[in-house]
Amino acid sequence: MLTIVIQVVVFAVYLLFMLLIGFGFYNTNNTLNDYFLGGRGLNKWVAAMSAQASDMSGWLLLGLPGTAFLVFGGTTEALWTAIGLLIGTYLNWLFVAKRLRKQTEVSNNSITIPVYFENRFEDKTHILRVASSLFIMFFFLIYTASQFTAGAKLLEATLGVPYVVGLIIGGVIITGYTFTGGFKAVAWTDLIQGIIMFFAIIAIPIIIVCQMGGFEGTAIEFKGLEAAKNEVFSWLPKSAGGTINILLLVSSLGWGLGYFGQPHILSRFMAIRSPKEVRPARIIAMIWVILTLGAAVLIGVLGKVYVENGMVAQNYVEMVNGDSEKIFMVLIQTIFGGSKNIFMIILSGVFLTAILAAIMSTADFSAFGYCINVRRGPLQTVFKEETQQ
Repeated sequence: MLTIVIQVVVFAVYLLFMLLIGFGFYNTNNTLNDYFLGGRGLNKWVAAMSAQASDMSGWLLLGLPGTAFLVFGGTTEALWTAIGLLIGTYLNWLFVAKRLRKQTEVSNNSITIPVYFENRFEDKTHILRVASSLFIMFFFLIYTASQFTAGAKLLEATLGVPYVVGLIIGGVIITGYTFTGGFKAVAWTDLIQGIIMFFAIIAIPIIIVCQMGGFEGTAIEFKGLEAAKNEVFSWLPKSAGGTINILLLVSSLGWGLGYFGQPHILSRFMAIRSPKEVRPARIIAMIWVILTLGAAVLIGVLGKVYVENGMVAQNYVEMVNGDSEKIFMVLIQTIFGGSKNIFMIILSGVFLTAILAAIMSTADFSAFGYCINVRRGPLQTVFKEETQQ
């Protein structure tokens, strides 16, 4: 009971802090450019960290480790998916970021992608703006709903909060700081959430390796897992006949192709303070992505070893075998949650907050981006409203 109470307090403090950030930026938005794009004033750290945190979402701490947990086929798939994402992230920052930052400013200071399309191609019919806005609105609506649902499920699974109540709490907090503080609030909260995600996802594999006796002990345990499964890990995905599964390899690498059109990433490129800051921002982003994706895959694999070695309570074993995406939560509760030490329980709350941070870092801009595109897309076009950018 004490563990639940402390974790609830940690979650509450975190959510309150996010709200305060939103309120803090309330009086800094004097124009639509300020509210929708932060006045193009994001420094390299905020631009890089907020872009990557909002990109990865809860999938980084749930989906990717869950796939890697399904040794060894899932592990190989997760590995090549991570490689595809790394390549896509790098190419997006290299080829799109600086050009988009410059072009959106010279194209009548466009503050959304649909408006940029219209200005860039001098579309007097408004078809480009309306069509692209409708596409973004449709898919962001689904994406936003999935993130709110994931947050509610997290609160239900970890703290026992009823699903509907969790949905309301998440909705109130996220819309509260998002629409109060605008783009700046979204970007700065995503920076903080990216930092929390980074340290949480890096720490868990390190702790597990230490508990298994260092790298040598971990290697022995991994070999034992191969023997138990009567299977050897392969760096390349294999088909049932033992040949390389080209289709799975290509489809896993293909995950990186989606980066070039994701509005929540492109908006950070548009909002960075200067084109000169794109290169250092790219370096920061790539370091964050390489370490977090690598750690996520390790969490899945090491979590499997942890479970197979009987280091996890039976109720957690049944939970993770039923849903492999819960491996990160199970490891946190096993390592920290069972302790009677107050500090360790607080740490468990902080680490679980990382999952909520990952979800919120995507949900906030999904909701914000949806409303931007309604405001600057069909509504403005239909009513022919003139607004200050």
